[in-house]
Amino acid sequence: MLNVIWLGLIVLSVICGIVNDRIPQVVASVTDSAKTAFELALGLTGLMAFWLGLMKIAEEGGLVKLIARLLRPIMLRLFPEVPADHPAMGAMILNITSNMLGLANAATPFGLRAMNELEKLNKTPGTATNAMCVFLAINTASIQLIPTTSIAFLAAAGASNPTDIIVTTLIATTLGAIAAVISAKILEKLPAFRVNFKSKPTLEPTP
Repeated sequence: MLNVIWLGLIVLSVICGIVNDRIPQVVASVTDSAKTAFELALGLTGLMAFWLGLMKIAEEGGLVKLIARLLRPIMLRLFPEVPADHPAMGAMILNITSNMLGLANAATPFGLRAMNELEKLNKTPGTATNAMCVFLAINTASIQLIPTTSIAFLAAAGASNPTDIIVTTLIATTLGAIAAVISAKILEKLPAFRVNFKSKPTLEPTP
């Protein structure tokens, strides 16, 4: 669908350029935009490598494990139906911790593993459990201690103080995560969103 939308926008811009006799401006705009995109991507590569390398050092230094240890008591309250020693709990903690540090590449496999492990606890396979919905809400909101990607984009775009967004991003993502968790917890209590467990029919012995 996105490809169709982009194709439509390109065709529409060319048609508008022809109708208004501004094809040279359209071609110049495409060329300038391609040049700007290349320069931005080239500058972004180095900055992303720096921040991801810095976060990798923090990960190897034990920062991820420290945050995971601090998060465990909170996670036990958010996911009461998940046993504390279950692999799903560990995978969720590592996923959330990696996301908080901007380690998206490390967070993705942990998130997939967490969902697979939560599915093993699911009494209605194919239907999302409360734990899955809460985890998805937290993962989507994604509290950011260090928004590495945004900092890199701002720096590549020439911002004078790209790290100024750290505090505001932390506040915004924290409030977003709190709102997401509260919404998930409220919705799971409503009858419309409860899963009705249908008992399996028992086989009566034939006379």
